[in-house]
Amino acid sequence: MNIQFECADKVNGLMTITIEAADYQTQVEKKLKDYRKKAQMPGFRPGMVPMGLIKKQYGTAVKVEEINRLLGEKLYEYVRENKIQMLGEPLPNEEKQQPQDLTGDGPFVFVFDIAVAPEFKAELTTDDTIDYYNITIDDKIIDDQVQMFQSQAGEFVETQQWEGNDTLKGDMRQLDAEGNTLEGGIEVEGAMIMPSYVKGEDEKAKFEGAKPGDIIIFNPKKAYPDNDAEVAALLKKQKDEVKDLESDFSFQLTEIRHFQPHAVNQELFDRIFGEGNVKDEAEFRQKIADGIRPQLQANSDFRFLDDVRKYMEQKVGELQFPEALLKRVMLNNNKDKGEEFVEKNFKASIDELKWHLIKEQLVSAAGIKVEDDDLKQVAKGAVRQQFVQYGMTNVPDDVLEQYADEQLKKRENIEGMVERAIDVKLMQALKPMVKLNTKEVTFEEFKQMA
Repeated sequence: MNIQFECADKVNGLMTITIEAADYQTQVEKKLKDYRKKAQMPGFRPGMVPMGLIKKQYGTAVKVEEINRLLGEKLYEYVRENKIQMLGEPLPNEEKQQPQDLTGDGPFVFVFDIAVAPEFKAELTTDDTIDYYNITIDDKIIDDQVQMFQSQAGEFVETQQWEGNDTLKGDMRQLDAEGNTLEGGIEVEGAMIMPSYVKGEDEKAKFEGAKPGDIIIFNPKKAYPDNDAEVAALLKKQKDEVKDLESDFSFQLTEIRHFQPHAVNQELFDRIFGEGNVKDEAEFRQKIADGIRPQLQANSDFRFLDDVRKYMEQKVGELQFPEALLKRVMLNNNKDKGEEFVEKNFKASIDELKWHLIKEQLVSAAGIKVEDDDLKQVAKGAVRQQFVQYGMTNVPDDVLEQYADEQLKKRENIEGMVERAIDVKLMQALKPMVKLNTKEVTFEEFKQMA
């Protein structure tokens, strides 16, 4: 076997692999002997089928399989041993690759285009200054968290007069042109309406000050103009059944449901942080601040990594990529989406590729390796955040462990967790490596920047 590789412009590589009969013959013969041991043909005992018949029936297929195995194995072995940073998959050269008759003995010549990463140096030192935004914990962010906990622990209560975001429950009946109940018309018992979501202002006004027992005449199509889906849901009909509907409806109000946030009291403290762990509102707010701090730290860190990316992309400057070849690779991986998809998404793909190559060098320079415990911590962090979103801030560590283990069993989650773990360790490594220009900002200011 002979392998030749040339890369005249540093990024468009051409690999030529020549396979001789001697490269595959021994393995082919071995496989055919194995086939003979198992072959069953009429007139022959098992294992006694003449080799000539075995070769005639299976010879070409076995040879093609072995040649393909050799191609892949030797190509990637050459790339690895010669430290070629290949981008994507190799593709057959469209000009130099000639048809190969694999029924013969060869030699067989295969020519591949290989996209090669551009050569550059990405490094950071204390001479590099990067902004770091330290998010301060002010009263507003704590107030917002308190309101979220109040809302999560709140409940619906009956009230006697509608206001704000209250929900109205009642019975609806379709009316005729004279305003009487239409015989055989649409009737809905227990219909639910939130007037605050009604788009038609004239229709919304009809619900102001409504009380149980009131009968309100309104038009669903005018209440939700250009939204037949909303009308159909209200009337419990299919969308096509209401497209020509013009009737008014009576709505006899039977119940008003008002959402009441939970009071800031001991019951709420115990619910959020466990019984007896918080004694008063001051401790409650301090506990919230303590819980928010790691989340804000994570936000600051990931903003820092994003700023590192922008800084490094500018520092490295423009890179030469084998664009024509990479478009072929991208098209080959997205055959169902076509060339239009490739053209539309190619620039963003190159931008991500550039950052990927930069990050690879930073990760290597920092000696970062992802261990099993790193993945466990990432999984636990993600699970903890999910519990926090539901107002559960006091979840035992063994419960987090259990849920994290379940997430790690799903193969589709692993790649994302590895990337997250790399990002976390890279941020930790880079912060002491560069000069930080620390800026104090509120959470609102931070959100506006994002």
